[in-house]
Amino acid sequence: MPYLLTPLYRIGHPVSTLMVRRWLKGAPVNRQWIDLEAMSPYVPLSVVAAEDARFCSHHGVDWDALRDVVDDAEDGEVSRGGSTITQQVAKNLFLWPGRSYIRKGLELPLALWIDRVLPKQRILEIYLNIAELGPSGQFGAEAGSAYAFGHSAARLSPREAALLASILPNPVKRSARNPGPGVRRLAGTYMVRAQSNALQRCWGENR
Repeated sequence: MPYLLTPLYRIGHPVSTLMVRRWLKGAPVNRQWIDLEAMSPYVPLSVVAAEDARFCSHHGVDWDALRDVVDDAEDGEVSRGGSTITQQVAKNLFLWPGRSYIRKGLELPLALWIDRVLPKQRILEIYLNIAELGPSGQFGAEAGSAYAFGHSAARLSPREAALLASILPNPVKRSARNPGPGVRRLAGTYMVRAQSNALQRCWGENR
């Protein structure tokens, strides 16, 4: 079913499985869709810098990053994330959260399919409208920006966009509204990365 639905997501405002689960439980869900072109340009740049620096060049799965994660696990090190933005779109749209080899096995081919049938710009637009970006049911850049900064994602400054990107791994424990030292440090790193010539050129070619 996900393989049949994916081409239909070239248009429309898809929702994530987590959003559906919250609706079914009666928990609040706050999501206002905002087109990629309407967002501050610092939002996609900061999120790509934070989550998937090779987003423009891979085909849904960053095999080099995945090998690094496997090597870390074999060495007994705490594994960092390795999922691309496309993989996270696959998980958020069709699968479930948490660590699972079964889910990862479903996620990888689905990410390759999503990259094949959807443009990079659309994949990122979907991600920026379904990612959890607040502690109490805020989903997407628009709701996350309104909660953290009191204004639209269209008006986010470089620092605000980087702060929002910094909480993506865990928006319940991390806050862009009241950022701690760790979040502020990450935001500074992502601001620098977002301004790199390589990322600017890469994203410009995929708009």
